[in-house]
Amino acid sequence: MAAPSPTDRQSRKLLGRLSLPERRFVADALRTETVGGVLLLAAAVAALIWANTPPLADSYKAVQEFHIGPASLGLDLSIQHWAADGLLAIFFFVAGIELKRELVAGDLRDAKAAALPVIAAVCGMAAPALVYILVNLLGNGAMDGWAVPTATDIAFALGVLAVIGTSLPSALRAFLLTLAVVDDLFAIVIIAVFFTSEIDFLALGGALVGLALFWFLLRRGVHGWYIYVPLALVIWGLMYNSGVHSTIAGVAMGLMLRCTRREGEEHSPGEHIEHLVRPISAGLAVPLFALFSAGVSLSDEAIAQVFTRPETLGVVLGLVVGKTVGIFGGTWLAARFTKAELNEDLAWPDVLAVASLAGIGFTVSLLIGELAFTDDPVLTDEVKAAVLIGSLIAAVIACIMLKLRNRKYEALTDAENRDEDQDGIPDIYEEDKPEYHLRMAKIYEDRAAEHRRRAESAAAAALQSAAGSTTEGDRPA
Repeated sequence: MAAPSPTDRQSRKLLGRLSLPERRFVADALRTETVGGVLLLAAAVAALIWANTPPLADSYKAVQEFHIGPASLGLDLSIQHWAADGLLAIFFFVAGIELKRELVAGDLRDAKAAALPVIAAVCGMAAPALVYILVNLLGNGAMDGWAVPTATDIAFALGVLAVIGTSLPSALRAFLLTLAVVDDLFAIVIIAVFFTSEIDFLALGGALVGLALFWFLLRRGVHGWYIYVPLALVIWGLMYNSGVHSTIAGVAMGLMLRCTRREGEEHSPGEHIEHLVRPISAGLAVPLFALFSAGVSLSDEAIAQVFTRPETLGVVLGLVVGKTVGIFGGTWLAARFTKAELNEDLAWPDVLAVASLAGIGFTVSLLIGELAFTDDPVLTDEVKAAVLIGSLIAAVIACIMLKLRNRKYEALTDAENRDEDQDGIPDIYEEDKPEYHLRMAKIYEDRAAEHRRRAESAAAAALQSAAGSTTEGDRPA
C-alpha cells in the first residue's frame, strides 16, 4: 500500500493549512470585512453617543422614524426600516454569494471538510438558543427572542481584532469566516420560517417570477448592471410586500450566481460581483444599519434591566456562554468522533478563543431582535442593549485569550507569508517541489559567495591597516 500523501495527512487535520487559492480568497474577503468591521464599530459608537446625549437624543429618534418612499407601492418606510429591510438585503446578497462559493468551490463542497464548520456552527446556534430558553423558563420570560443570540457577526469580530492589533493564522480566520457563512444560512432560514406571519401570495408570486427571470438572464449570459439592478429592486419590493422578509430576496439572488470558474476565467461571475459589492455591504450598508439600529438607551437603569430581565439576560448569556460552549463543544466532538487531530501549530485554547469571539452577534442579532419583539418597542430596545453588552463581554474575553497567544500567532503568520525566493507564492506551499529547493540552493550559494567576497575584502582591509600601523611604528621619532 502506498504511503499517504501530505495532502491526505493534511485532510485529517482540524484547522489545517488552507489551499493557496482558498487562502488568497479568504485573505481578500477578510481584508474588506476588517475595514468594514472598523466602520461598523465606529457607527455603533456614534449611534450610542447620538442616542444617549440629552441634547441629541430626540433628533436621533426623529431621524429613525422619518418616513420616506412611495406609499402607493407599499414602501413608505422609516429610515430605520430602510436600513434593516433595504440595506441589509445587500449584506445578505453578499452572504448568498459567499455561501454559494463555499458550497461549489470552497471548503463546504467536500462533506468531510465541511463537517467541522457545519457541526461547530450548528452547535454554536443551538447552544445559545437553549441557554435563552432555559433562562426564560426559569424566569417566566417571553420565548420570542430565542433566535437573537444565535448569530455571529464576522465584520464586528474582525473589526475588534483590527482595533486591538491581534493577528490570527489563516486557518483560524478561515474557520471563523466559514462559521459565519453557515451561521448566516441558518439565520436566513430562521428569519424565513419563524418571522413570516401573513403572506400576500400575489406579491410573493411576482417576486418568484422576478427571481426566475433573474436566473434565466444569468444562464443566458446577459450582462449589464442596468438590467440586473432595476430587476433586483423590483424583486426586493415585491418580496417586502409579500410579508416574507425582504432580505430573503438578496440571499436568493446571491445563490443564483455562478461561482465556478470556466476555462480562461480568472474569476467566476459570482466572485467578480462579490468583489464589487462586498465593499458596499461592509463599508456602507452594514455601518448605516448599525447607525440607525444600535442607538439604544444605556442609562444605569437600562443596564441593570439587562441583567435582571429574563429576556435580556438570556441574550447576554446566550452570546457569552452559549456561543462559546456550543462552538468549542461542537469542534471537540467533531475531532472526537472523526478521530481527526488538531493542527499541531494550534492548541485547544485557540479554538476556545475563536469560539468566544464568535459570541459577537451584532448585525443579524439586532435584526432578529427587532423582528422578535415588534409589538413591544421598550423590550426591543432592551434586547438591543443586551446584544451590545453581550457582544462587548464576548469581545473582551476573546481578546484577552487571543492576546495571551498573540506572539505565537505572529510567528505562524510570518511563517505563512514568508517568500524567500520572491516568486509570489509563500514558501510553505512549495516545500514538496524540487524546483523550489533548487532555487533556494542557488539563493543561498549566491549569498555564501557574497559573504566570502566580503570576508576577503574585510581581511584585505585589515592587513592593509595592520601594515600601515607597522610602518608608522618603524618611523623614527
